[in-house]
Amino acid sequence: MKNICMRAVALATVSLAGANVCAQSNVSIYGVVDAATAYASNQGGNSTTYMRSGSLSASKIGFQGVEDLGGDLKALFLLENGFESDTGAQSSASSLFNRQAWVGLQSQAYGSLTAGRQYTPYYLLVGSLASSNILTGATGAHPGDIDGLDTTVRISNSITYSMPAWRGLQASAQYGFGEAADGNAAGSSFSAAVKSSSSPAEFALGYLKLKNGENAMGWSDSASGSIGISAINRGYASADSIEFIAASARYTMGKWMVGANASNVQYQAGSHSTFRDTAIFNTAGLIASYQWTPQWFLSAGYSDTYASRANGIADRARYRQLSFEQNYALSKRTAVYLIEARQLARGQTLAQNGAIVDAVASVGDSQNGTPSSNGGQTVVMVGLKHSF
Repeated sequence: MKNICMRAVALATVSLAGANVCAQSNVSIYGVVDAATAYASNQGGNSTTYMRSGSLSASKIGFQGVEDLGGDLKALFLLENGFESDTGAQSSASSLFNRQAWVGLQSQAYGSLTAGRQYTPYYLLVGSLASSNILTGATGAHPGDIDGLDTTVRISNSITYSMPAWRGLQASAQYGFGEAADGNAAGSSFSAAVKSSSSPAEFALGYLKLKNGENAMGWSDSASGSIGISAINRGYASADSIEFIAASARYTMGKWMVGANASNVQYQAGSHSTFRDTAIFNTAGLIASYQWTPQWFLSAGYSDTYASRANGIADRARYRQLSFEQNYALSKRTAVYLIEARQLARGQTLAQNGAIVDAVASVGDSQNGTPSSNGGQTVVMVGLKHSF
């Protein structure tokens, strides 16, 4: 009887210890596999049909974990790799965890502190209410993701502090170290944003400044912040620094959501820039969505982007874009979708060498490397997405 009791006590002790370990530490794997057939009416002068990865959501695999350190303190980490579902290749051949790679500490009372390669507070708080998160960055992001409200901007060597949420209010600030040999100023970045969520309304305001690496003739790979290069901003990629200010708002009424967003982006010239005057891009956008049935989700967006008259350009560039999405959920994890967009470009802009050229269309951020040869581009994509 005594042995039976001792064995019962031992079993209970082991069980409690195991439960304690599970409660203290947890690691999970998640991801998305997204593949689509795409049609573009004009890519460099020709229409084309092709396979594309990550048209609705970027194909990726991630590892995230949390460990309870006791009291009110937890350790966090996240590693996320992007890949191409059509070829199996990494999205970035030189980086395994090219999307995110960070570690940090979190307290409900004092907030969180994270360090590594991260998204900006500007994107996480303001971008979460903008078009690329309601539609998709592929066709719904503002032309070329000119205002960084999609995921093209990521910050390496960065530290982020986020305050604990309070009555629907969130705030966060981030600094990215340039890690230049002669100081941290070259290639550094700074971002701060605030978001208020009080159902049914949400509002966010954010700021981001990216500094280029020293003596860069284009956007330097050594800068802490990455940017998307497209036909919209290629002539200004040699900027000494770029400043972003954006605001987003949306209102939900049952199955309907309506929203608006606006941004101001300034490409500031330096001694090595191929342009001399600050180039300014202003964008205004509208978005709407409708949960028609539990399976059908419909959304639409319109944006108008126009550049300043500078650097010898009198007929400033203007880009107008209309985007749609129809999404049918086969299950909680699997969906088929159809997305369409049309963009019109007018006026003039700068080429990479600083020459004045006619503006050309480049839908969302899916056509950054394949712009139209003229002022019009239509993109249609049909695909399948599975999340795990």
